[in-house]
Amino acid sequence: MPKPAENPKARELARRIGDLLLDKKATDVVILDMRGMTSYADYIVIASGESDRQVSAMAENVQVQLKQEQQPLRPISTEGLETGQWVLLDYDDVVAHLFNGEVRAFYDLDGLWADAPRVKLS
Repeated sequence: MPKPAENPKARELARRIGDLLLDKKATDVVILDMRGMTSYADYIVIASGESDRQVSAMAENVQVQLKQEQQPLRPISTEGLETGQWVLLDYDDVVAHLFNGEVRAFYDLDGLWADAPRVKLS
């Protein structure tokens, strides 16, 4: 199978999202390289928070900061902001999944994509 095309812009965005999550004390932040594995994203960022409130704050920080960049970015869609159990931020080539601890273990996206190359940020 041919190696998927590089997407430096998406890789940088995934890294930026990871850093913004760390700013809000996210734990177990991982970037999965999904190029050639899914049709919907090149990178997936997965992170955990200690409480629903922290997960919501992490998501809000990402959205606010990316909106204020030189080239403002808004997510195509968001889900779960009301509850903070599992928040999804879809930035097209990069999708972020932010979980409250037990919920992350239950859905085990890390295990589902176990064969994806990954970069651990925390």
